Amino acid sequence: MQKYRIITYGCQMNVHESEKIAGILTKLGYTEAKEGEDADVVVFNTCCIRDNAERKAMGHIGMLKTEKKKNPSMIVAVVGCMTQQDGAGKALREKFPFIDIVLGTSNLALLETYIPSVAASRGKYVDIDENELPPINENESFYRTSGTNAWLNIMYGCNNFCTYCIVPYVRGRERSRTKEAIKDEFLRLVDEGYKEITLLGQNVNSYGKDIYGGEYGFADLLEELAKVGGKRRIRFMTSHPKDFNRKLIDVIAEYPNICNNIHLPVQSGSDKILKLMNRHYTREYYLDTIAAIREKLPDCGITTDLMVGFPYEEECDFLDTLDMVERVRYSNAFTFVYSVRKGTPAAKMPQVDPEVAKDRIMRLIAAQNKITKELSKEYENKVYEILCEDFSPNKKGCVCGRTDSGRLVTFEGGGDLIGKFVNVRITRSQSASLFGVTEE
Repeated sequence: MQKYRIITYGCQMNVHESEKIAGILTKLGYTEAKEGEDADVVVFNTCCIRDNAERKAMGHIGMLKTEKKKNPSMIVAVVGCMTQQDGAGKALREKFPFIDIVLGTSNLALLETYIPSVAASRGKYVDIDENELPPINENESFYRTSGTNAWLNIMYGCNNFCTYCIVPYVRGRERSRTKEAIKDEFLRLVDEGYKEITLLGQNVNSYGKDIYGGEYGFADLLEELAKVGGKRRIRFMTSHPKDFNRKLIDVIAEYPNICNNIHLPVQSGSDKILKLMNRHYTREYYLDTIAAIREKLPDCGITTDLMVGFPYEEECDFLDTLDMVERVRYSNAFTFVYSVRKGTPAAKMPQVDPEVAKDRIMRLIAAQNKITKELSKEYENKVYEILCEDFSPNKKGCVCGRTDSGRLVTFEGGGDLIGKFVNVRITRSQSASLFGVTEE
């Protein structure tokens, strides 16, 4: 039996697309290589949202040269966001001639054609679809690897063109799936026994604008899916603050199977920087949105993305970001130093001194860690319903799962608990980590 290995970089969208790649390879008769096993097909599913993600992928691709020399019949494919950049596919093949297949973000399905062709020694392929509105493939096969959770794409692409972001250039314009197609897949996942379903989109709050003209949007879709019977959780990501409306908050509040866990990337707390980023909201608008969420969903776990060192950022702008963190008190924040992305407007702006940016990111991380630790203490001696997801990777004899608000909890238990809802009393916290014991 021939084996495959998929190396995935980047966001949840890429994780789910690797499940699609695995579905194609399974259909072709390949099975996943176990750790330490040689693979007949290796697929790199790449990300280019930040420079370090791209450099990491390039380094790992280069390391495969020796393996390819030992096994010339091994097929190497590179796909995803990194290859979709202007001229990147051709440049990649020139830098690494041992690569057999290069595909972009919207034509992964061609792996089903090109892999057998390469295996039959019929050449090498670079095929990047540059259509900004590629059609949605509703006949994809999946080999799902996310345990109790299933990813469900509701839309693709992005129309926002934040000045720092490469996503609209490599993912194309927004394309929504029909509500009927989404509900059909949702019902299949329910029948397959998934206890948690996460709706995915570059900006889920834009759902339906392109095909329903605003008459049916994300809040309507979420409500329709929440009405499907049975015990399960529904999550979603990611939301753009400019489109996060009060109707959505009301729907989340009304249906207990929609998780009280919202990822709302603010990026900066400075109005000046938000305008330069082309984010289309102010700090006041964002804080008003947070206040509306807290009013209707007092126990909601709110997470965010924060960037420092963006062009023109001064100390006063950074202090506005620190102030935002103190005001909102995020349960967690993904923090980054601005990374120049070729082809974006921000790449042409004056850049902040790297040492200044480094100092700011350390101060930001320290401030958020302090808040996360304080919020973790508030969980102690309380009972929460946990969906048990897997064995704990760090603690023998324990399993782990998440609260409705998205916090990870580790507790004693065996494999019989995985996939079940369990009441757990939190006995202690350690920074962002929570630990507990099961209760009847």
